[in-house]
Amino acid sequence: MKDALKNLLDKRYKISTQLYLSIGAAASLTVIASVVAWVSFGFVAQVQNRVNEGTVPFLASAFETAQKSSGLVAAAPRLAAVVNPDILDQIATEVAKDQEAFERALAELIRQGGNEEISLRIKKLGDVLIENLNAIKRLVLQRFDLTDLRDTLQLQLTWVRKELTSVMVPAIDDQLFYAMTGYRTIDKAPVPSEKHFSEEGINLYRYIAGLRSDATIAAQLLATAFSVSDAALLEPLRERFEATMRGIRRRLVALGKVPVRDALEPLFEQMIELSIGEEGGFNLRARELALERKQGELLAFHESLESKILAATETLVSTARMSARQATQDSAQAVSTGSNILLALSAISFIGAVLIGWLFIGRVLSRRLGRLSDRMRRMADGDLEEKVDIGGQDEVAEMAAALEIFRRHALEVQRLNLVEKLAEEIKAKNDELESALGDLEKAQDQIVMREKLAALGELTAGVAHEIRNPLNFIKNFSEVSEELMEELKEELGKVLDHSGNGQENGQEAEEEKKQDEEDPVEIINEIGEDLTGNLQRIREHGERANNIVESMLQMGRGSGEAQPTNINTLIEEHTRLAYHSARAADPNFNLTLDWDLDPDMVECEVIPQDLGRVFLNMVSNACYATDERRKSLAASAAEDAPRYDPTLKVVTKCRPDGIEVRIRDNGSGMPPDVAEKIFNPFFTTKPTDKGTGLGLSLSSDIIRQHGGNIRVETEPDEFTEMIIELPR
Repeated sequence: MKDALKNLLDKRYKISTQLYLSIGAAASLTVIASVVAWVSFGFVAQVQNRVNEGTVPFLASAFETAQKSSGLVAAAPRLAAVVNPDILDQIATEVAKDQEAFERALAELIRQGGNEEISLRIKKLGDVLIENLNAIKRLVLQRFDLTDLRDTLQLQLTWVRKELTSVMVPAIDDQLFYAMTGYRTIDKAPVPSEKHFSEEGINLYRYIAGLRSDATIAAQLLATAFSVSDAALLEPLRERFEATMRGIRRRLVALGKVPVRDALEPLFEQMIELSIGEEGGFNLRARELALERKQGELLAFHESLESKILAATETLVSTARMSARQATQDSAQAVSTGSNILLALSAISFIGAVLIGWLFIGRVLSRRLGRLSDRMRRMADGDLEEKVDIGGQDEVAEMAAALEIFRRHALEVQRLNLVEKLAEEIKAKNDELESALGDLEKAQDQIVMREKLAALGELTAGVAHEIRNPLNFIKNFSEVSEELMEELKEELGKVLDHSGNGQENGQEAEEEKKQDEEDPVEIINEIGEDLTGNLQRIREHGERANNIVESMLQMGRGSGEAQPTNINTLIEEHTRLAYHSARAADPNFNLTLDWDLDPDMVECEVIPQDLGRVFLNMVSNACYATDERRKSLAASAAEDAPRYDPTLKVVTKCRPDGIEVRIRDNGSGMPPDVAEKIFNPFFTTKPTDKGTGLGLSLSSDIIRQHGGNIRVETEPDEFTEMIIELPR
């Protein structure tokens, strides 16, 4: 008995014992409040049942009908965007399920009652919506059929174009070779020049070349027709194609009875049938455009049906809301009455809670729980380093011990989570960087290719001028060689004449014959030496023209590989190309070229095509700057103004640590704020039709790829000097 009493006395300090007493008092008040709430909520339940059994199901049916109709409307764009039949079947199955769900929701809405007229109207709109979906599906199937036809047609057209090319290209080459040399085949003797180099032979070559050009134009027109998105643009393309075909037929007739015509005529007829025939490309594209237009009209009509269904559903929902609002008011009245009673009980409970809280919780439990709570909050804020130490032997002490264990585990988990999070972030950033790098490389390749094509276009005139010089030399030396050959024939004739004569009378005749024989031989030797020199010069200038063409071809093909290159030769060639290009574009353009090239220049391992493009861009910019300054001074200068001579100075130096190239012009110069931006992509001071802003940016990239650097020194209205440094 004493032990039981002692245990009871020991437990009086336990938090559980004190809480039992507090909860018992609170439970008594709760029972009283529950009785009052039970009475009040009974009435509320009656009102709520009326709402649940009447208004809520009707609202749910209306909302479900609107939701399912939205699903059917959203299915239309999905059907229209399908790209293959397998996906179409999958989406059609999903649409069928949505259609069944819509019909069930609509049937449930009609069963719930309400406005019968609006419900029937929603049903009719739903039927139209479903029929419109079926129409869109049929159009998609027709589109697949047209796509298959177009693929087949394009394959046939590709075959025809290849066959035409395989016939016309050899025919053009053979006819040109025949017209220029007279050889039909290498194993047969050539025909006389008046026969092969005749107007008929030249015209035959022109007709075949014209047929090839017309075939290319026809193929381009047909490709354009397949890509147009407006039916109004299709008919002009058809007319141009028919005009081109008429030109082809005229040329075929002009060819006459030649074997190449027999090979080309059926191919061109097949091309015409595949292009403008009843099942040809133009008619097929017209059908596709009509199908796309009809599909767009069905999609627009589909969206209008959704608006009508939603408007009708909204009317039903408004009616249901009014009924629910009345029921809510009745429920609110019952809740208000019960709330007043519960408020009084709550006041009594509050007073009792204050007393319990002040006597027990505030004075005994609050301080220790406050310390424990403060420690938990700091742990929640991330402070896991300080040890949890509350003290005591009650439940709070046990919670503190458990919290300490949790703290140690949380520290370990935090470290692991931090490592995993950092790893995931690093992986995500790496993926983003790789994707961005791929996009940048693609964009850079496209920009470089366009810049190269633009540079090739600008240099056409310069290349033509450079090639014309060696060709003129070849022509002149060839004419001189022909004259020397005539002299050689004459001298040989003299030698033969003297050798054919008999023994003349006396010693005097023999000496005269020897003297006559020695003179023609000496002349023949001199003529032979001249001919050898001429042929050597012809070969040198031919190689020069070939090198110019080879350089242009390499520039068009791409960057190439690094190879030993003489910087002096490279910059001299591209400087002259840029100069002659500017001269061809503007006959009034003039520029004095001042060369200071290091004679001890060594060969460097560089990519000559890329580095040549850099020099070309620098010299072209210098030509533009000096010409702009010349024009500006010519328009505004007074009579006593000093004379302006456009000058470009090119300097190369071979240093122990690298190679330096300086390109200096006395053009208009640049202010400092412009000079800071010239290597930025798309920045240019030229008009929009004369510059893209990519030349210096790409040049800077090329120099950096070679391990060098590029910089600019400039003064406004004085000079601009581009300095390029490359490693040896």
